[in-house]
Amino acid sequence: MGRNDALFQFLLRLGDNTLILSHRVSQWCGHGPVLEEDIALANTALDLIGQTQLWLGLAGEIEGNGRSADDLAYLRDAWDFRNLLLVERPNGDFGQTMMRQFLFDAWQVLMLERLMGSGDARVAAIAEKASKEAAYHLERSSGTVIGLGDGTEESHRRMQAALEDLWPYSGEMFVGDEVDEVLAQAGIAPDAGSLKEEWEQMVGNVLAEATLSVPGAAYVQKGGKSGVHTEHLGFVLAEMQFLQRAYPGASW
Repeated sequence: MGRNDALFQFLLRLGDNTLILSHRVSQWCGHGPVLEEDIALANTALDLIGQTQLWLGLAGEIEGNGRSADDLAYLRDAWDFRNLLLVERPNGDFGQTMMRQFLFDAWQVLMLERLMGSGDARVAAIAEKASKEAAYHLERSSGTVIGLGDGTEESHRRMQAALEDLWPYSGEMFVGDEVDEVLAQAGIAPDAGSLKEEWEQMVGNVLAEATLSVPGAAYVQKGGKSGVHTEHLGFVLAEMQFLQRAYPGASW
Protein backbone atom coordinates (compact mmCIF):
# COMPACT_ATOMS: atom_id res chain seq x y z
CA MET A 1 0.00 0.00 0.00
CA GLY A 2 1.35 3.41 -0.99
CA ARG A 3 1.65 6.29 1.42
CA ASN A 4 -1.13 8.36 -0.20
CA ASP A 5 -3.53 5.41 -0.22
CA ALA A 6 -2.81 4.77 3.45
CA LEU A 7 -3.27 8.43 4.34
CA PHE A 8 -6.58 8.56 2.46
CA GLN A 9 -7.88 5.55 4.38
CA PHE A 10 -6.67 6.96 7.69
CA LEU A 11 -8.36 10.31 7.07
CA LEU A 12 -11.59 8.50 6.22
CA ARG A 13 -11.36 6.74 9.57
CA LEU A 14 -10.95 9.97 11.47
CA GLY A 15 -13.67 11.76 9.52
CA ASP A 16 -16.10 8.85 9.62
CA ASN A 17 -15.67 8.54 13.39
CA THR A 18 -16.66 12.13 13.99
CA LEU A 19 -19.35 12.10 11.29
CA ILE A 20 -21.23 9.08 12.63
CA LEU A 21 -20.82 10.10 16.27
CA SER A 22 -21.99 13.64 15.50
CA HIS A 23 -25.16 12.26 13.96
CA ARG A 24 -25.78 9.94 16.90
CA VAL A 25 -25.31 12.79 19.38
CA SER A 26 -27.46 15.16 17.31
CA GLN A 27 -30.37 12.74 17.72
CA TRP A 28 -30.64 14.03 21.31
CA CYS A 29 -31.51 17.55 20.14
CA GLY A 30 -34.82 18.42 21.79
CA HIS A 31 -34.75 15.22 23.86
CA GLY A 32 -32.07 15.94 26.48
CA PRO A 33 -32.87 15.24 30.13
CA VAL A 34 -32.51 18.94 31.00
CA LEU A 35 -32.08 22.06 28.86
CA GLU A 36 -28.38 22.50 29.71
CA GLU A 37 -27.60 18.94 28.59
CA ASP A 38 -29.68 19.32 25.45
CA ILE A 39 -27.63 22.38 24.46
CA ALA A 40 -24.33 20.73 25.43
CA LEU A 41 -25.09 17.66 23.32
CA ALA A 42 -26.02 19.82 20.34
CA ASN A 43 -22.77 21.77 20.69
CA THR A 44 -20.79 18.54 20.89
CA ALA A 45 -22.42 17.35 17.67
CA LEU A 46 -21.56 20.65 15.97
CA ASP A 47 -17.92 20.39 17.07
CA LEU A 48 -17.71 16.86 15.68
CA ILE A 49 -19.29 17.77 12.33
CA GLY A 50 -16.82 20.64 12.03
CA GLN A 51 -13.96 18.19 12.54
CA THR A 52 -15.54 15.90 9.95
CA GLN A 53 -15.44 18.65 7.34
CA LEU A 54 -11.72 19.10 7.92
CA TRP A 55 -10.78 15.40 7.89
CA LEU A 56 -12.97 14.43 4.93
CA GLY A 57 -12.03 17.59 3.08
CA LEU A 58 -8.36 16.64 3.31
CA ALA A 59 -9.22 13.04 2.40
CA GLY A 60 -10.86 14.25 -0.82
CA GLU A 61 -7.80 16.38 -1.59
CA ILE A 62 -5.46 13.44 -1.03
CA GLU A 63 -7.62 11.11 -3.14
CA GLY A 64 -7.49 13.53 -6.07
CA ASN A 65 -10.74 12.43 -7.70
CA GLY A 66 -12.62 15.67 -7.14
CA ARG A 67 -14.74 14.39 -4.26
CA SER A 68 -15.62 16.92 -1.58
CA ALA A 69 -16.26 16.33 2.12
CA ASP A 70 -19.99 16.32 1.33
CA ASP A 71 -19.51 13.72 -1.41
CA LEU A 72 -17.63 11.45 0.97
CA ALA A 73 -20.21 11.92 3.72
CA TYR A 74 -23.39 11.52 1.70
CA LEU A 75 -22.56 9.44 -1.36
CA ARG A 76 -20.79 6.40 0.06
CA ASP A 77 -22.52 3.17 1.08
CA ALA A 78 -22.16 1.51 4.47
CA TRP A 79 -19.37 -0.86 3.44
CA ASP A 80 -17.21 2.10 2.41
CA PHE A 81 -17.31 3.71 5.87
CA ARG A 82 -14.30 3.22 8.12
CA ASN A 83 -15.57 4.42 11.51
CA LEU A 84 -15.10 2.52 14.73
CA LEU A 85 -18.02 0.28 15.64
CA LEU A 86 -18.19 2.07 18.99
CA VAL A 87 -19.46 5.33 17.51
CA GLU A 88 -22.35 3.74 15.62
CA ARG A 89 -23.74 2.01 18.72
CA PRO A 90 -27.30 3.12 19.62
CA ASN A 91 -27.75 6.07 21.96
CA GLY A 92 -29.70 4.12 24.56
CA ASP A 93 -30.39 6.24 27.61
CA PHE A 94 -28.47 9.39 28.55
CA GLY A 95 -25.97 7.38 30.58
CA GLN A 96 -25.15 5.09 27.66
CA THR A 97 -24.69 8.06 25.34
CA MET A 98 -22.27 9.71 27.77
CA MET A 99 -20.34 6.50 28.40
CA ARG A 100 -19.89 6.02 24.65
CA GLN A 101 -18.77 9.65 24.38
CA PHE A 102 -16.29 9.24 27.24
CA LEU A 103 -14.64 6.12 25.83
CA PHE A 104 -14.27 7.82 22.45
CA ASP A 105 -13.17 11.17 23.89
CA ALA A 106 -10.33 9.57 25.84
CA TRP A 107 -9.06 7.86 22.69
CA GLN A 108 -9.50 10.94 20.51
CA VAL A 109 -7.59 13.20 22.90
CA LEU A 110 -4.62 10.83 22.82
CA MET A 111 -4.77 10.36 19.06
CA LEU A 112 -4.91 14.11 18.41
CA GLU A 113 -1.99 14.71 20.78
CA ARG A 114 0.12 12.36 18.69
CA LEU A 115 -1.14 13.75 15.39
CA MET A 116 -0.12 17.28 16.38
CA GLY A 117 3.43 16.01 15.88
CA SER A 118 2.62 14.48 12.47
CA GLY A 119 5.15 14.73 9.68
CA ASP A 120 2.30 15.94 7.46
CA ALA A 121 1.71 19.60 8.29
CA ARG A 122 -1.92 19.45 7.11
CA VAL A 123 -2.73 16.62 9.49
CA ALA A 124 -0.91 18.35 12.35
CA ALA A 125 -2.85 21.60 11.78
CA ILE A 126 -6.25 19.87 11.86
CA ALA A 127 -5.24 17.90 14.95
CA GLU A 128 -4.21 21.05 16.77
CA LYS A 129 -7.51 22.73 15.98
CA ALA A 130 -9.59 19.68 16.96
CA SER A 131 -7.62 18.98 20.13
CA LYS A 132 -9.09 21.96 21.99
CA GLU A 133 -12.63 20.74 21.37
CA ALA A 134 -11.72 17.15 22.20
CA ALA A 135 -10.18 18.17 25.52
CA TYR A 136 -13.38 19.97 26.49
CA HIS A 137 -15.51 17.00 25.41
CA LEU A 138 -13.40 14.68 27.57
CA GLU A 139 -13.63 16.98 30.58
CA ARG A 140 -17.41 17.07 30.26
CA SER A 141 -17.98 13.37 29.53
CA SER A 142 -15.63 12.17 32.27
CA GLY A 143 -17.31 14.48 34.79
CA THR A 144 -20.71 13.14 33.79
CA VAL A 145 -19.56 9.52 34.05
CA ILE A 146 -18.21 10.22 37.55
CA GLY A 147 -21.33 12.08 38.63
CA LEU A 148 -23.71 9.38 37.44
CA GLY A 149 -21.52 6.42 38.37
CA ASP A 150 -21.05 7.67 41.93
CA GLY A 151 -24.58 9.05 42.16
CA THR A 152 -27.76 7.23 43.06
CA GLU A 153 -28.17 3.47 43.09
CA GLU A 154 -30.17 3.72 39.85
CA SER A 155 -27.68 5.95 38.03
CA HIS A 156 -24.82 3.70 39.13
CA ARG A 157 -26.64 0.61 37.84
CA ARG A 158 -27.30 2.24 34.48
CA MET A 159 -23.73 3.45 34.04
CA GLN A 160 -22.33 0.02 34.89
CA ALA A 161 -24.70 -1.56 32.36
CA ALA A 162 -23.63 1.01 29.73
CA LEU A 163 -19.95 0.29 30.39
CA GLU A 164 -20.45 -3.46 30.07
CA ASP A 165 -22.36 -3.01 26.82
CA LEU A 166 -19.80 -0.67 25.21
CA TRP A 167 -16.50 -1.96 26.58
CA PRO A 168 -16.13 -4.85 24.10
CA TYR A 169 -16.04 -2.32 21.24
CA SER A 170 -13.12 -0.38 22.72
CA GLY A 171 -10.51 -2.87 21.56
CA GLU A 172 -10.91 -1.94 17.90
CA MET A 173 -9.25 1.40 18.64
CA PHE A 174 -5.94 -0.34 19.25
CA VAL A 175 -5.90 -3.00 16.53
CA GLY A 176 -3.47 -1.91 13.83
CA ASP A 177 -3.28 -2.90 10.18
CA GLU A 178 -1.29 -2.03 7.05
CA VAL A 179 -2.64 1.53 7.02
CA ASP A 180 -1.34 2.16 10.54
CA GLU A 181 1.97 0.49 9.76
CA VAL A 182 2.64 2.56 6.63
CA LEU A 183 1.78 5.86 8.32
CA ALA A 184 3.73 5.05 11.48
CA GLN A 185 6.83 4.30 9.42
CA ALA A 186 6.33 7.59 7.54
CA GLY A 187 5.98 9.54 10.80
CA ILE A 188 2.48 10.70 9.90
CA ALA A 189 0.37 8.87 12.50
CA PRO A 190 1.02 6.75 15.58
CA ASP A 191 0.84 3.00 15.72
CA ALA A 192 -2.69 2.17 16.89
CA GLY A 193 -1.53 -0.08 19.71
CA SER A 194 0.76 2.57 21.17
CA LEU A 195 -2.25 4.44 22.60
CA LYS A 196 -3.65 1.50 24.53
CA GLU A 197 -1.73 1.68 27.79
CA GLU A 198 -2.26 5.41 28.31
CA TRP A 199 -5.94 5.12 27.35
CA GLU A 200 -6.50 2.29 29.82
CA GLN A 201 -4.85 4.31 32.59
CA MET A 202 -6.85 7.46 31.79
CA VAL A 203 -10.14 5.59 31.52
CA GLY A 204 -9.38 3.42 34.54
CA ASN A 205 -8.78 6.44 36.77
CA VAL A 206 -12.15 7.97 35.83
CA LEU A 207 -14.03 4.68 36.21
CA ALA A 208 -12.48 4.14 39.64
CA GLU A 209 -13.65 7.58 40.75
CA ALA A 210 -17.07 6.75 39.33
CA THR A 211 -17.08 3.52 41.43
CA LEU A 212 -17.57 1.49 38.25
CA SER A 213 -15.98 -1.90 37.64
CA VAL A 214 -13.94 -2.37 34.48
CA PRO A 215 -15.31 -5.37 32.53
CA GLY A 216 -13.15 -8.19 31.23
CA ALA A 217 -11.05 -7.55 28.14
CA ALA A 218 -13.44 -8.71 25.40
CA TYR A 219 -12.03 -7.00 22.34
CA VAL A 220 -13.44 -6.67 18.84
CA GLN A 221 -10.57 -7.67 16.55
CA LYS A 222 -12.15 -6.75 13.21
CA GLY A 223 -14.71 -4.02 12.83
CA GLY A 224 -15.79 -0.85 11.13
CA LYS A 225 -12.42 0.45 10.05
CA SER A 226 -12.06 -2.74 8.01
CA GLY A 227 -15.44 -2.16 6.36
CA VAL A 228 -17.34 -4.63 8.55
CA HIS A 229 -20.28 -2.94 10.29
CA THR A 230 -23.31 -3.77 12.37
CA GLU A 231 -26.85 -3.11 11.16
CA HIS A 232 -26.83 0.12 13.18
CA LEU A 233 -24.75 2.02 10.61
CA GLY A 234 -27.37 1.37 7.94
CA PHE A 235 -30.02 3.07 10.06
CA VAL A 236 -27.72 6.04 10.69
CA LEU A 237 -26.94 6.46 6.97
CA ALA A 238 -30.57 6.09 5.93
CA GLU A 239 -31.39 9.06 8.14
CA MET A 240 -28.27 11.10 7.47
CA GLN A 241 -28.11 10.67 3.70
CA PHE A 242 -31.82 10.83 2.87
CA LEU A 243 -31.94 14.36 1.47
CA GLN A 244 -28.91 13.99 -0.78
CA ARG A 245 -30.06 10.58 -2.02
CA ALA A 246 -33.61 11.81 -2.66
CA TYR A 247 -32.46 15.01 -4.39
CA PRO A 248 -29.03 14.32 -5.92
CA GLY A 249 -26.87 17.41 -6.26
CA ALA A 250 -29.22 19.62 -4.29
CA SER A 251 -27.63 22.62 -2.61
CA TRP A 252 -28.93 25.13 -0.09
